[in-house]
Amino acid sequence: MHEIDTADWLRLLRERELIPEDCLAVSVVGSVARGWHNDQSDFDIYVVTSNEAESAGQSSIAMPLNPPRVRTEMFYAGDRRWEVTYWLDSQYEQMLAKVSWDAFNRGVAPVRVLAPREELALSRLESCVVLHGAEWFEDRRAHLARTAFRAFLISRSLGAADDCVEDALGQMESGNLESATLSARAALGFAVDALLEGQGEFGSQSPKWRPQRFRAACPPALSFEDYWALETMRGYDPEDPRPWITEVLTICQEISMRVEVA
Repeated sequence: MHEIDTADWLRLLRERELIPEDCLAVSVVGSVARGWHNDQSDFDIYVVTSNEAESAGQSSIAMPLNPPRVRTEMFYAGDRRWEVTYWLDSQYEQMLAKVSWDAFNRGVAPVRVLAPREELALSRLESCVVLHGAEWFEDRRAHLARTAFRAFLISRSLGAADDCVEDALGQMESGNLESATLSARAALGFAVDALLEGQGEFGSQSPKWRPQRFRAACPPALSFEDYWALETMRGYDPEDPRPWITEVLTICQEISMRVEVA
């Protein structure tokens, strides 16, 4: 595992002139920040600035914000690819406003409140490794805690799980067991995401890290061993899939009753 030396990482970024003068915060995000990376993992960096700047090496990613984009720059150092994403402080203000309690109480649809990259950006406030701007992160984390971000994500995951449970029940009743199996698998993923979001473990936009998030959260409602047996379909019998489907749907419904949205 690569240990993060904040001075070394900042020095490399500054040597490449990737830290603007108006920089407010810099962080390592993603698998490296969580200690989940491997020898092939990219290094992902977020840089927060006051003003938008553009250089010849940057590309843009469209975002439902003002300005409607974030800038990124990629480079290689040694055998690693680094990706630096530039966010504006005002864009964080906009994202946090989208998940206010006022918006939640107005009934804003949770599936539409944030784009995937916005959701990742807010969820990474807690899990990142701070390289620069500790005070900025302290303020933003406190602001996030006052929003309905957690409630929005849980509502989204529970709603998706319930929809998949309904689909699976109807498909199983009609004898369409293949589709019922797929719907049950989808329901399990959404239900477990809701369970983890209830514990403050966000990141459902990256399902590949669900096992690691589960271990980090240790939710009392379901053991990792039981979850992993279902995730890997250990008890699934293709000749008689109904018992496995029924078990999964029952657990999904139990999770829905246990997880509190607010």
